[in-house]
Amino acid sequence: MAGAVKRRFGASHAKSQRGAEESSFFKWLLIGVALLFCLVFLLLPLVNVFAQAFSKGLGIYTAALTNADSWAAIKLSLLVTVITVPLNVMFGLAAAWCIAKFEFRGKALLITLIDLPFSVSPVVAGLMFIVLFGAQGFFGPWLSEHEIKIIFAVPGIVLATVFVTFPFVARELIPVMQAAGTDQEQAALTLGANGWQTFWYVTLPSVKWGLIYGVILCNARAMGEYGAVSVVSGHIIGRTNTMPLQVEQLYQNANTAGAFAVASLLALLALVTLLVKTVLEWKQQREFELAQEAVLIETGDTMFLARKQSE
Repeated sequence: MAGAVKRRFGASHAKSQRGAEESSFFKWLLIGVALLFCLVFLLLPLVNVFAQAFSKGLGIYTAALTNADSWAAIKLSLLVTVITVPLNVMFGLAAAWCIAKFEFRGKALLITLIDLPFSVSPVVAGLMFIVLFGAQGFFGPWLSEHEIKIIFAVPGIVLATVFVTFPFVARELIPVMQAAGTDQEQAALTLGANGWQTFWYVTLPSVKWGLIYGVILCNARAMGEYGAVSVVSGHIIGRTNTMPLQVEQLYQNANTAGAFAVASLLALLALVTLLVKTVLEWKQQREFELAQEAVLIETGDTMFLARKQSE
């Protein structure tokens, strides 16, 4: 009986091995398709952006970036990003803390609202701000009376960018905080730590990688946002044009070299963001491996001491 079972198991095991070997063709086929897709739709367009940017020489490229209007667009994009990212970090931390650590009515609604920018078109979001803060909008008369300008000004661009980047930090932090649980915070509170100390010394270090990833994604989206910003900015050259809008403006004015020069700067920022993300992922993996090695060493030492004591 045992021999028959062994023979049957051995036959099925050999069959599964042959199946795995035969499926290697499909594995390499899928890898080839993925690489081809990345080459055609990602790498070649990226290379073309830089090739077009430098096609007329370094002097034209530098002049396009140092042009007053392009420089104003670069500074505005940086300003909007500097304002947007900290706001989303504060909201993301607060929202993730509430969702992961507490149970309350309306929790599902809060999660739905956080995900709302993923499902709403950025153009629709821009129109929403026009309806609210435009001259003929809901708050328009009051804003005009108090000489507060939001639409076709920097505040409107910031609001639109905050909306479209709303979920990134929170969505990175929520699963990390949920996985961490509440045991560490409860232990800290039991030992006499107050709420701020618990957050700063216990919660924040445990979610630092999720927070960093959220900041990177939020920063990348803020720098490259076009749809919502296009609606609320008014395309005022030198004043409300961000880098994506400046690329469009230059291209429509037949300044191809200038358009690709600004686009290459956006692409370079995206590559830097990707590089930072890759390095951080490598560091996180390295920390995890070192922690596992430390646990194994400690476990081995404990077993060795226990064996010594038993002898």
